Amino acid sequence: QYICQMEVSNLIFRVDYLKYDNCNNDGTAAKTRYSVMRDALNKTGRPIFYSICNWGEELPYIWGRSVGNSWRTTGDIQSNYESFVGILDRQVALSRYAAPGGWNDPDMLEVGNGGMTFDEYVAHFTFWSLLKAPLLIGCSL
Repeated sequence: QYICQMEVSNLIFRVDYLKYDNCNNDGTAAKTRYSVMRDALNKTGRPIFYSICNWGEELPYIWGRSVGNSWRTTGDIQSNYESFVGILDRQVALSRYAAPGGWNDPDMLEVGNGGMTFDEYVAHFTFWSLLKAPLLIGCSL
């Protein structure tokens, strides 16, 4: 099921998830900048899952629920145990901000990307599930 439809040069794109990244931003405060996109998405009249990705800068877990559906809480994860555990440790104090409709996002799952053992990948997937984090995988299944 597609939630949003955009037309660009006679091509139609259907969108149900938007990750809005922080790369090359113009220095505008994050809440302000991400709210502009929220308002644009709301004008479509369709429910679109809106992922705020500013790597945990400017405390998105505090204001994120009023702007989007998920917000990155850390920098980018790497496919190694130290990165996974370091990010996991930073989530403990943030659990109170996650609830239906708004989720802390400790970054994508690295499962299958190489760099961790099978058991480490199982732990990684398990803990992201327990955190109620978006379960996004950025590798070939």
